[in-house]
Amino acid sequence: MTGPATARVTPRLSFLDRCLPVWILAAMGVGLGLGRLVPGLGDGLAKVTVTGVSLPIALGLLVMMYPVLAKVRYDHLGTVTRDHRLLTPSLLLNWVLGPAMMFALAWLFLPDLPEYRTGLVIVGLARCIAMVIIWNDLAGGDREAAAVLVALNSVFQVIAFAGLGWFYLSVLPGWLGLDQTALDVSVWEIARSVLIFLGIPLLAGYLTRRLGEKAKGRSWYEATLIPRIGPFALYGLLFTIVVLFALQGDAIASQPLDVARIALPLLVYFALMWAGSMALGRAAGLDHPRATTLAFTAAGNNFELAIAVAIATFGASSGQALAGVVGPLIEVPVLIGLVYVALAARRFFPPLADAPSAPVPEGSARA
Repeated sequence: MTGPATARVTPRLSFLDRCLPVWILAAMGVGLGLGRLVPGLGDGLAKVTVTGVSLPIALGLLVMMYPVLAKVRYDHLGTVTRDHRLLTPSLLLNWVLGPAMMFALAWLFLPDLPEYRTGLVIVGLARCIAMVIIWNDLAGGDREAAAVLVALNSVFQVIAFAGLGWFYLSVLPGWLGLDQTALDVSVWEIARSVLIFLGIPLLAGYLTRRLGEKAKGRSWYEATLIPRIGPFALYGLLFTIVVLFALQGDAIASQPLDVARIALPLLVYFALMWAGSMALGRAAGLDHPRATTLAFTAAGNNFELAIAVAIATFGASSGQALAGVVGPLIEVPVLIGLVYVALAARRFFPPLADAPSAPVPEGSARA
């Protein structure tokens, strides 16, 4: 990655951020190793759950999301809600194209493996509300736009998830003469997941900014407090990855060919959704931060909800649950790689009219 944009960004990267791919791969390796080598670890972690997801994973996600949401300037959200060039494509990508593409890829790559195929369809229906926030932040995306799009996805998730699951697993396959599957999930289960994984850190971040700015002003808040709490976003991310892969380390290591078959359509999905969304944002006249936010919120998935639904409906040892777990196994390294692609893509966008107000990639120690 070269050029003026790189020159402006690179000196601000902390050591943790510069080596982030290394830490993430190491966390994945540690998690897989622990799950494989420590007898009963995965079962023990899985027994303590919240909304069907391991409590340690839930805590890691909350710690990960809180600092990023505390950075959001909530008084700027109005400019995002009026930007139909961003909101309309985002809703279409997330709730029309994304699920349809995952359905097509699942049937194309896994016609003979119905459990894994169903798991992938569930992953495609669970739109981003959590980890995508940190990828967007690292890639220099618009933080306020990400908060709005994630909130919209949360509302649509509560309203539409069960209906879309019924359509893509039962109705559409029936129309096409394919095998049908039932998905028994209540609106309350989905709403509870959204409230826990988005509502808690969103409220905490909002109150932190409001009370912090009221007590000592915005300059102190952004120059002093944010650098102190910022590192916990990546600490939470790495902890979540370790626990997540420890839960399924034995299953993943013992079924490498199955994992590879599940991984292939996921790789195609993430690449097409991200690149297509980024190109669409550029064609629609969005600046680089908002096009980046559009791309990451379209490509990311709510894996914690997908895993919870798969476990609750089909069981923890089911192929559907394994497909849900392989989702982040592929999504994490692919999207961290796309963070660097997004930073390099700045050169293809016109410069921001008001450069000082443009979001700068912030990870662990940057403010």
